[in-house]
Amino acid sequence: MPLILSLLLSTVVSLPATLTFTAPDGWVAKAPSSSMRLAEFSLPRATGDAEDGSVTVFFFGATQGGNVQANIDRWLGQMAQPDGRASKDVATSTRSTTTSGLPLTVVDVPGTYVAEVAPGSSEKFNKPGFRQIAVYIDTPGGPYFVKALGPAKTIAKWSASVDGFLKGISYK
Repeated sequence: MPLILSLLLSTVVSLPATLTFTAPDGWVAKAPSSSMRLAEFSLPRATGDAEDGSVTVFFFGATQGGNVQANIDRWLGQMAQPDGRASKDVATSTRSTTTSGLPLTVVDVPGTYVAEVAPGSSEKFNKPGFRQIAVYIDTPGGPYFVKALGPAKTIAKWSASVDGFLKGISYK
């Protein structure tokens, strides 16, 4: 057998694992707006809301994105409370769970969305009546992140499908 053919037959190709998921019915896929966004979806607005919600799946790299606590703190800091309380005191949920053997940390917090318009920007959003469900997914290849964001009624309308989406995530 020629040497090249022998080498080809004995070479095992291993592709890197990645997060896999299926979008629930009703979610509208959008082209990711940056290379750090693996997927973006629009959640059609609830009756009376001024805009749609969104779900975004992020991956910044195997060693990027910060640890769980840093992300919890950042997500809570992206929501201000109209009565001045700390967002950690009104978060409806900060929980740890697993799906397909992957540890997930989920933060669910309502309030006024006040995150930076772009990373490092001094300009901030000011969107009262919003809700954010942010998720840290710990995988062997590094952390992935899921964020559902939008008007509170819209996120409430889609929250069961967000939970179903999270339960269906795997790493292959």
